[in-house]
Amino acid sequence: MQKYVGLMNELEALIEERSFHEGDKLPSIRTLAGKFRVSKSTVIRALSELEKRHMIYSVPKSGYYVVKKTNKLLDRERSTIDFAASAPDPDVFPYLDFQHCINKAIDTYKNDLFIYGTPKGLPSLIGVVQKELANAQVFTKQDNIFITSGVQQALSLLASIPFPDQKRKILIEQPTYHLLLKYLEVHQLPVIGIERTAQGIDLQRLELLFRTEDIKFFYTMPRFHNPLGSSYTEKEKKSIVRLAERYGVFIVEDDFLGDLEGNQKADPLFSYDISSRVIYLKSFSKIIFPGLRVGVAVLPDSLTETFNQYKRLTDIDSSMLSQAALEIYLKSGMFERHKQKIRASYEKRSRLLHGLLEELAGSAGELVDFHPPDQPCVHTHLVLDRKLPASRIIKNMRKRGVLLDPVDAHYLAGFQKRNLLKINTTNVKEEDIPRGIELLKQTICTSHY
Repeated sequence: MQKYVGLMNELEALIEERSFHEGDKLPSIRTLAGKFRVSKSTVIRALSELEKRHMIYSVPKSGYYVVKKTNKLLDRERSTIDFAASAPDPDVFPYLDFQHCINKAIDTYKNDLFIYGTPKGLPSLIGVVQKELANAQVFTKQDNIFITSGVQQALSLLASIPFPDQKRKILIEQPTYHLLLKYLEVHQLPVIGIERTAQGIDLQRLELLFRTEDIKFFYTMPRFHNPLGSSYTEKEKKSIVRLAERYGVFIVEDDFLGDLEGNQKADPLFSYDISSRVIYLKSFSKIIFPGLRVGVAVLPDSLTETFNQYKRLTDIDSSMLSQAALEIYLKSGMFERHKQKIRASYEKRSRLLHGLLEELAGSAGELVDFHPPDQPCVHTHLVLDRKLPASRIIKNMRKRGVLLDPVDAHYLAGFQKRNLLKINTTNVKEEDIPRGIELLKQTICTSHY
């Protein structure tokens, strides 16, 4: 990351945290250069970029002043703490940057955005996405990349289209992404579940299902699993890919939070695939904002024609305006800057949450079990003792002004559900996390008696 981008993020954070209020004058260029140990030219470029984003304004011979109105609530005694919502934090949405990209896209592409596009996606965006994927160790040809209306559309198409081997059953982790599960149930598609816990997956059980069942594909979230928050180890990922190759099973890899990865050595399943068995899915909605509805599917040659045909019949094309704006957002470096910003914000919350949950589990004895992953995630879970139903905890926490969501929707109807309490931090401010977990601790202790 370039130095001026890092300085922009630092100054923007200070403005959003109200260290600088509206109308406040920023320190001089010389002072900022000394404080952040960068050159004056770096400071000038960072201030110029912030001015373009209407966060500050300059007064000749005077300096720079804050103009951005913060979205943060001033009331620190909020009535509700929302550990249930899993959508991105609205306070970190790149409103101004993306508005600029939309305007630039309209100027650049003009009438091309207001006619039907191509089912595969905007060709120029596909070229940019190819480079973005390569940075994540997903090396592929442009012919194999499809732009979709979010990952959800890609999943629904994959669940519906015929595969070359004519297999029919879909294998999913339990628990798993609730909207895919709902789609499979509504369309009455044959589905099998396999248990996944914080400790991983039973590879022997997985091999048995691959060998004995008619598995069309295995849907998995290798890193930052929803709702568990855990990730597979490198050894597990390699073993899963080898099993898929051995038994001719396709894998659908949902890497929806891959941009939050802080470990540069952690690669996706796709990077270990040598026989074109892994279908890679990526979402931009969880990192930028949900309304963007742009996802990416990387398909093997054996599936591209069928996928393209079904997608054409589904929606003709995904939003051309969103695609063009995203292309400019990626090419300009704005996405990289935003990714660094949101990763830092979420990491602080995640580490704080996981530390507090470890303390809670240590003080609650056998009532609560918590297995912190190597890399904290914005969503995680507690395993509760059977005599302490999660539904009771959720109900009592609501009375205390804390929202939690039941895990039932993440399980198949006939699959044995574990007594889990899932916790999301994307919509909880850092300063509210300790209060929320303290209330959870009190609730667990009082609900036990």
